[in-house]
Amino acid sequence: MTTVGIATGAGRGMGYECGRLLPALVDHVILVDRVEDSVAAAAGELAASCGATVEPFVADVTDAGALGRLAGRVAEVGTLRAVAHAAGISPSMADWRQILEVDLIGTALLARALRPLAAAGTATVNFASMAAVLRPPAARDAELDALLADPLQDGFLDKLREVAGPQIENSGAAYSLAKRGVRVFTQREAIRVGPQGARVVSLSPGLIDTPQGQQEAEEHPVMAEMLKATPLGRLGLAAEVAKVVAFALSDQASFLSGIDLLVDGGLVAAITAR
Repeated sequence: MTTVGIATGAGRGMGYECGRLLPALVDHVILVDRVEDSVAAAAGELAASCGATVEPFVADVTDAGALGRLAGRVAEVGTLRAVAHAAGISPSMADWRQILEVDLIGTALLARALRPLAAAGTATVNFASMAAVLRPPAARDAELDALLADPLQDGFLDKLREVAGPQIENSGAAYSLAKRGVRVFTQREAIRVGPQGARVVSLSPGLIDTPQGQQEAEEHPVMAEMLKATPLGRLGLAAEVAKVVAFALSDQASFLSGIDLLVDGGLVAAITAR
């Protein structure tokens, strides 16, 4: 049976780098992005460099219909083996609702669409962020986590604002909360699909040298101070993150599930040790 791998947000950055490593794990690679030109170019470059079967698939992760078609395409081709879900937006790119819709609700929509395809050996990595770890604790964290675990419930965003308070309308706060939600949701998803032999983990990048990361650095000067505080003294590379993703998706990580992998050059350790 043909094995299939998916990389979302594959038009550039970390999603693209994840897509580049999938041919070592699967027979057929599907690169997903909402920008048609970007994903078509990425698929062409990857196919030319590795000789694998690579196809572009245009979809927005907030579009349940498109994700349903993606799941249908996977089922046509073969067996779902690996998913690197890197699609997302950062604080400077949208308002608080859009950030939560793309980064958290989109993650849940993709999981729901692909869940029926989960089987023994299927592995998924959902991209969270170091921002989720650095978020200050809140008095109602337990209540927040209970909400974040089910982002597809009716009235989710309104309920979340009621519990989190008006500060959620700050895009940075919304981003941190969305990525915390990815971590919480991933834990629950690992419990759901584990009986089928499938695995799910989240991954939290730190300061990574990508176009999106550069945009955030321009908008938020505090990131320069965070870079200085990073023990390894540099930005991470998208390819370095992708290698961790590839390990988590590989058979070498066959008992790894329900956890978050922090890939930040030691920055969280440096900040929390102060």
